[in-house]
Amino acid sequence: MMKNHLQTNLDQYGTQAQAYLDSPVHAQGPDLVRARALVAEHLPAHGQALDVGCGAGHLSFALAPHFARVVALDPSAPMLGTVRRAALDRSLPHIETVQSSAESLPFPDASFDLVCSRYSAHHWTRLEPALRDMRRVLKPGGRLLLIDVQGEEDALVDTHLQAMELLRDRSHVRNRTVSQWRGLLAEAGFAEVEHEDWPVHIDFPSWVARMRTPASRVAMIRELQTEAPQEVQEALALEPDGSFTFTTGLFWAKAGLHWVKTS
Repeated sequence: MMKNHLQTNLDQYGTQAQAYLDSPVHAQGPDLVRARALVAEHLPAHGQALDVGCGAGHLSFALAPHFARVVALDPSAPMLGTVRRAALDRSLPHIETVQSSAESLPFPDASFDLVCSRYSAHHWTRLEPALRDMRRVLKPGGRLLLIDVQGEEDALVDTHLQAMELLRDRSHVRNRTVSQWRGLLAEAGFAEVEHEDWPVHIDFPSWVARMRTPASRVAMIRELQTEAPQEVQEALALEPDGSFTFTTGLFWAKAGLHWVKTS
């Protein structure tokens, strides 16, 4: 039976919640350290935060000590169950979970001091309305924290990266470039956009194992890598076993004076 993208996404991640909770790539990183520092510097303590597309909850866990309430939102019920159990294990009872999609946030206008998302937006098919709704639920002067894999500005390199991502994970949509993100955030009503990025080494065997990528598609990724031109191999730092390096980008923005109602 043919499935829509949301069902594909749920199928892919519903059975992999524990793997993502345990994944070193997701559980740690300089982006999480920087996220905590930005929140501590710019936002009052004991406010409210919303983590959109929370996955296994690593961003919620990292930021929770600063807030009185953190809402971890995701369309996947198994992911949210993992977040609830892990939050209790970490003595973070003020993390609550809500099952919903990014473009239809079930909250009143101006509800949160921070809206954030990490390693999720590249799965969203309706990114523009999702960003507008994230802007809607921010309080005046509230902040957006968005972390995701960056697309490559060089089209040749980007095509190879996107193909590798899609072959590995059928729920992948697109990694946006820095220039694309700046345009999207401005259109959604965000201002004063700051950007930082970091290289992230991806261990190929664990990368495909975490998603349970079928052997036939693993072979396709490896063929794509080995036949890639020199420019691509150098840009992605491709290694003999298929391991490579991508870039994680962090965007920190302020809610602008106006927002456009989500259609």
